[in-house]
Amino acid sequence: MPIVSIEHLEVRRGKTRILQDINWQVQTGENWVILGANGSGKTTLLSCITGYVTPSAGTIQVLGKQYGKTDWRELRKEVGLVSSSVRQMIEDDQIGIEIVASGRRAEINSWHPVKGAERDEALQLLAQVECERLVDRPWGYLSQGERQRTLIGRALMARCKILILDEPCAGLDPVARERFLEFLSRLATSEGTPNLVLVTHHVEEILPCFSGALLLRDGWVLAQGPVRQVVVTNLMSEAFGAPLTVRRRGGRLAMALADSSAQNGGE
Repeated sequence: MPIVSIEHLEVRRGKTRILQDINWQVQTGENWVILGANGSGKTTLLSCITGYVTPSAGTIQVLGKQYGKTDWRELRKEVGLVSSSVRQMIEDDQIGIEIVASGRRAEINSWHPVKGAERDEALQLLAQVECERLVDRPWGYLSQGERQRTLIGRALMARCKILILDEPCAGLDPVARERFLEFLSRLATSEGTPNLVLVTHHVEEILPCFSGALLLRDGWVLAQGPVRQVVVTNLMSEAFGAPLTVRRRGGRLAMALADSSAQNGGE
C-alpha cells in the first residue's frame, strides 16, 4: 500500500487551474524531492497532502485512507510538516523539549510540563536530531538550523509516516546549509525515520538518499521518476524557463545558467 497516492488531482480557483491532473505515489521506503519554479504549484500540492486545501477534483489517499471520506484531522497526523508557516507560529519562550513533545497532540505551542514517558521520548528524539543541548533553550534563541532540527523532532514525536521538508535550507548560510544536509543524510538512514519528501529550488540540496523526483511546471507534472532521469539539463531548463546545465560533482548535483560563464567573461 502506498504511503501517499494521488490520482487526477485538480485545484481550481475561479477560472484558474492551480494544479491539473496530478498523479503521484510515494511507496514505503521511498524518499522524494519536489522541484519547480515559483508558481509551479508546489505549495498547493503540499497543502492538499496535509489537508489544508480541498481538491476541486481527484483523490488523495494517505495510508489507504482518503481525504473527504476519513476524518482529515486524524489523517493529517500521519503527515509531518517542517515549513516556515510552522516556524512562525511557535512562541519565543517555548523550550526545546516542549516543542518536540507538542508534536504528540499536533499542537503548535505547549502550555503544560512535559513529564513521564512523554518526556523520555521527547529527550530521545532530541538526541536523534542531534539537539540534546536544546532541552531547555527557548525558541527565540535557536539558530535557523537548530529550529529546523527541533521541528523534525516534533514531527517524529507525532509518529508520522511521511515527513515533508518544505525548503528547510532557506535562510541558512552556506556552512549551516551543508551541516544541515549532512544531518539530513544521517537521519534518512536512521531506524524509524519516515519517508522523506524534500521541497526545494536547489538541486545542490538533493542528497543521494532521495531516489525519486517530481518536477512541476505551471501546475502540472512535467516529469517524475528516478532523480538521475528527471533532474537533467533539458527538463530543468523547461521547468524553469531558462537555458540551464545540470552536472554531477562528487555525488552531488549542481545547476547553473548555461551561458553564465560567457556572461562572466569566461571565469
